[in-house]
Amino acid sequence: MRALALDLGAKRIGIAVSDALGITVRPVETIRRFSMAKDIARLRQLVQELEAEAIVVGLPLRMDNTQGDAARSALTFAERLRVELALPVFTEDERLTSYEAEQIMIERAYTRKQRRERSDEFAAMIILRDFLSRTRTQN
Repeated sequence: MRALALDLGAKRIGIAVSDALGITVRPVETIRRFSMAKDIARLRQLVQELEAEAIVVGLPLRMDNTQGDAARSALTFAERLRVELALPVFTEDERLTSYEAEQIMIERAYTRKQRRERSDEFAAMIILRDFLSRTRTQN
């Protein structure tokens, strides 16, 4: 199953995609948020272009495992995607993914500017990797 992952932020959405078998993941792009309608329209385009069969939304839980405003906003966005795109939408704990994304980019010798521009899509890649790993283990 090819899945699209989203790292939702207040200003940007990082996007990653898996291969058709759900084995490998890669960053796709970062989109700047404008409005819910425009964000969903762009995501609809990406779902079609990349032939995604499911969407995974990063869920920013607090370190004590509770939901704050950001997590509630992500859940609302995920529900809107379910309705608008008529695809299965899952959530995945995204704690510490931004830190891990930063470390991966440093190891790959990305410049500070490149890291700033691509950190959201690398975080989405980690969210998707973790989701696929967890679902393989459960199955």
